[in-house]
Amino acid sequence: MSSVSLLKLQKIAYSLIIFVLVVWIMMAGSIIILPLVWGAFFAFALYPISNWLEEKRFPRAFAILITLIFVTSIAATVFYVLTDQVIGLISDIPEIQASFEKKMNLYLSDMGHYLGMGEESMPTTSDFLKKENLESALFETGRSLVLLGVIPLFVFLMLYYKDFYVEFLRKIAKDGEHTILNWIRESGGVIQSYLLGMLMVTIIVSIICGFVFYFLGIKYYVLFAIFIAVMNLIPYVGVIFSSLLLVFYVLLTTDSLFYPLATLFMLWLIQFIENNFITPVVVGARVRVNAFAVILAILVGGFIWGISGMILFIPLAGLLKITFEKIPSLAPYGYLMGENYPVIQNKENFYMLFKKKFKTKKEA
Repeated sequence: MSSVSLLKLQKIAYSLIIFVLVVWIMMAGSIIILPLVWGAFFAFALYPISNWLEEKRFPRAFAILITLIFVTSIAATVFYVLTDQVIGLISDIPEIQASFEKKMNLYLSDMGHYLGMGEESMPTTSDFLKKENLESALFETGRSLVLLGVIPLFVFLMLYYKDFYVEFLRKIAKDGEHTILNWIRESGGVIQSYLLGMLMVTIIVSIICGFVFYFLGIKYYVLFAIFIAVMNLIPYVGVIFSSLLLVFYVLLTTDSLFYPLATLFMLWLIQFIENNFITPVVVGARVRVNAFAVILAILVGGFIWGISGMILFIPLAGLLKITFEKIPSLAPYGYLMGENYPVIQNKENFYMLFKKKFKTKKEA
């Protein structure tokens, strides 16, 4: 084996080791890294508001504080509106569970009859319903509350010290100052476009779902409308999971198959309108990452950070693509993540060229 091949293998091995180390650090340090990433994203998204207030002669700290209070008040209002519906849904859980057990036992009994199995050999619903681990649930709840409390602090500090970060990047870049500043502008544009665009999409989809669920007679239509709209932020996976959950709820709370089927059809119609009309107009193509890269980002993000990773890794994939395109040696990987599909004018010439290259390599 030549020295060049050994160097390539070493480079690949070092890259794999670094990749595994980075993934391990992201998983082990998620309690610190995750709120930092969320804080950076929200800082980019809220920068236009705080900057506009600064231009109106507001002190920077006061401008950032007003921005955070404004956004937090909106989130608190939505949370307050949903609280009543969540409490009502929780109070209905025993009734829903009884309906679930009744229908599941009926289905299992019919299945056992068709398969020729006795009732004693068929599993019961109690085998599927297990009591949740209260200690684990309390830990996760406390962890989420800590994250929610730390993120606004990170947003405030990042916006307040933004000039220091820009100067820090300039000192690191030295000769490549112009490239670094362009990268920051493009990255900020991607984050702002994605977050603000998806916020608008979420609001529009939640309003449409609310009207549809209200006319279908779904009891907690506001809660489910916002749930569907928020889960829509996770492409493919979130839509399927939330839709199945809502259809399952409608199936348990109604005695006719018309309502579950009508709900499923309307969810499909809303998703079709959102994918083909709402999102392209509102969000555009700022995060220009192909579908394969998006699905891979969702899987990796879910593995590392759960639901937060599924949401965050989509714009992070866009930032990674921009970074690759700025580095000549990594530009092919940026192209691989994009949507600029090569157009082959003459397929016959392409195949002849491929055959010629393959024959030349074989002869060599």
